[in-house]
Amino acid sequence: MIPSAPASPDPAAHRQSDSLWSPGRRPLTLGLIFRITLVAAEALAVSTVMPLVARDLNGLELYGWVFSAFFLGSLIGISVVGGLIDERGIVFPFLAGLVLFGIGLLIAGLAPNMLTIVVGRFIQGLGGGAVPPVAYVAIGRSLPDRLRPQMFAMLSAAWVLPGILGPAIAGFVAETWHWRAVFLGLLPLILLAGSMALRAMRRIPDAPPAADGSTDGSPAERAGRRRRYGWAVLVSIGAGVLTTGLLSADLALLLAVAGAGLAITLVAFHRLTPPGTFRLAPGYPSAVLLRGFLTFAFFSIDAYVALLLVEVRGWSAAAAGLALTGATISWSFGSWLQSRTVGRIGAERFVRIGFPVVALGVAGTALALVPAIPAWIAIPWFALSGLGMGLAYSQFAIIVLRDAPRDNQGAITAAISLSDALGTALGTGIAGAMVAASVRLGAGPAPGLGFAIAMGVAVAIFGFLLAPRLRHPPAVIDAVPA
Repeated sequence: MIPSAPASPDPAAHRQSDSLWSPGRRPLTLGLIFRITLVAAEALAVSTVMPLVARDLNGLELYGWVFSAFFLGSLIGISVVGGLIDERGIVFPFLAGLVLFGIGLLIAGLAPNMLTIVVGRFIQGLGGGAVPPVAYVAIGRSLPDRLRPQMFAMLSAAWVLPGILGPAIAGFVAETWHWRAVFLGLLPLILLAGSMALRAMRRIPDAPPAADGSTDGSPAERAGRRRRYGWAVLVSIGAGVLTTGLLSADLALLLAVAGAGLAITLVAFHRLTPPGTFRLAPGYPSAVLLRGFLTFAFFSIDAYVALLLVEVRGWSAAAAGLALTGATISWSFGSWLQSRTVGRIGAERFVRIGFPVVALGVAGTALALVPAIPAWIAIPWFALSGLGMGLAYSQFAIIVLRDAPRDNQGAITAAISLSDALGTALGTGIAGAMVAASVRLGAGPAPGLGFAIAMGVAVAIFGFLLAPRLRHPPAVIDAVPA
């Protein structure tokens, strides 16, 4: 961690030298912001144009898989990157992530069918999985505790410009030229993002040496990290099998395949998370698990808001993007608000506020499914759910960085990112299975969307009930299992 600047006779000068924008910290701040801006632009653009892609490629039944594939790839990328950070620092995982992200964009942009889109998105996910662990470790190793909430607010604010302009631009480009231009047009930004962030990443200190003087841990620790790679692949396979099983029209097959996928997922996830995660041990083990509950609740509808407005209510893709814009802006506002008051209110209390706000916003979005109610009602309600995410989302990382041992930050921040991605993958995947079943039965996507919204609300309420487990423990649990 970089020490604070020496005291200055000039208080204003001291504040400037010890801020996110001081000369020593400015490259890291700009690098992380631009990297998150690129991820935000891609995510919002894909969500906006995907109804047009599904219609063009006749792939509505694979709609949910386009999003689930990305997050299943992220599950592998996150866990592998967590080990690589502890072994080799953050530069190599960062560059590898950029390359894979670009390859995935290229494949999706040239895809002849919906299945190829799914493959491209999976490869994007492998690269995108590098972003959260790299960012969290960079923040944990470079910034003091009091600057971390401000940095997380900055990263949320990095979604504002893409949130305002991204959906409208993506919808316009897709409807005026072609949806392929949305994927391929993001490729030049990969090079720009990499060049801006690389210099800052090279300045980040590595983890402190182990007791034997090695920089990548003891032989047992290195072997443990290698085993984590296998478990990372298994958790992604398990989640994929679970989602695939839910698409089956045969009840017996659905139960058998989905049950096997769930078992694989839970066993592998248990091996990749800190001790006490499944039993909600107080402190950061609970933060790891509840981060997944939050993303499951929100993303069970986030990927489908544009589908609801385009396919159910007949809006254009550009107009449907307004719902994503509203949620992005409100998320950023919530994150800014918590950064100003988290020291006074506390991270744990913000989580208890955020969960019910997400539940209320997701529930209100369901009103747009009623033909007699104007479709625009989805925009303020979905924005409310974004506000809840902004209030609660970064609190889990703050708790982890506050409580976790510094020499295991790579693995533990990877665990919270893994929970984040798994919650998102399962939320979008199970919701996608509901939509696909609804389409397969000839009822269109609306009934499936209704069930998906009800599921998201229930999970958010459950997360609220479990949130008291986040209270700061009297003694910090010490390691992630090998």
